[in-house]
Amino acid sequence: MIFSTSSAEILDHELDKSTHQALIKQGYYSITGIILGWGIVKSGYRNLLIYSTPLLAVFTFLLVLALVPGIGKEVNGSKRWLNIAGLSFQPSEFVKYVIPAYFIHHFLKYQGVAFYFKDFLKLVGTVSVPMFLVLIEPNNGTTAVIGLTLTALFLLTRIRFRYWAFPLLGFIVVVGTFALQLHYVSARINVYLHPELDIKGKGHQPYQAKIAAGSGELWGKGPGNSLQKLSYLPEAQNDYIAAIYAEEFGFAGILGLITLYVTLACTGFYIAYHCPDRGGYFLASSAIFLISFQAFLNLGVVSGLLPSTGLNLPLFSQGGSSLMANITGLALLFSISLESEKMERANG
Repeated sequence: MIFSTSSAEILDHELDKSTHQALIKQGYYSITGIILGWGIVKSGYRNLLIYSTPLLAVFTFLLVLALVPGIGKEVNGSKRWLNIAGLSFQPSEFVKYVIPAYFIHHFLKYQGVAFYFKDFLKLVGTVSVPMFLVLIEPNNGTTAVIGLTLTALFLLTRIRFRYWAFPLLGFIVVVGTFALQLHYVSARINVYLHPELDIKGKGHQPYQAKIAAGSGELWGKGPGNSLQKLSYLPEAQNDYIAAIYAEEFGFAGILGLITLYVTLACTGFYIAYHCPDRGGYFLASSAIFLISFQAFLNLGVVSGLLPSTGLNLPLFSQGGSSLMANITGLALLFSISLESEKMERANG
């Protein structure tokens, strides 16, 4: 699908670059991600927890670099990328996994020891620094996903409700009020409610996405036969790739895709539930939540049920950093599953 959508854009605009460029880059990122994943499986998920503190420090530094003019790469008004060896790298994609790992590792130190509000504030205060850097890129969608993942961890770890629920409610009110004052946030909400009012601007993509998905009908127009990818739905290989997929493979194809994500989510939570190690249980739960919840948000945006979040479709959209990070998340699940099997065999 990435090749189909990206090559169509190149041909339609007669761009002076190879139609296979996006496919080759995505292949390179996938190989790199598999190597990273293999390394995690071989070293074990516990090492990620152990080294989560230096990893958080490194990625926080990279987030700062991404905001520095002349070092970070700005695309469509967002400063999220670093150029490394000619390839773009997005630190925030990896921070989504490092922050939960850091929280889990330090929370587990309090096993059998009283966990006070000051301890909670210390942990949350530390992870708030990289979250703030992601927010001002700006990257609201990723910040929200990290925040919701931490909230899920608060529930799983059974942290006292009064420690986080009321402060979180106050934070949402303050941040929501501040966000509504930002032009691009209010514009996205207006586009979500009435995309037809800005059909040549912000409402163009969500409006065309609905046309693409609806025109696929039951069985779709067939592979490669999408019309919306011919500049009607620009840069569809990113956030709106599912719309082109729906146009080419129809409702049946989308139903199959949703089934795959549901199966992945159920498998991930099954692995988490059967992990006897608390660290593995928390880490597996947060990893599969990150992947499945992003898929839910992206498909919700494409279908018009949710406002635009800027999140791509995990393991499907174009995006090298996202692909590598999500392969890393799957490797964590695989590592936890292998460790659980070893424990079961050892216990007879």
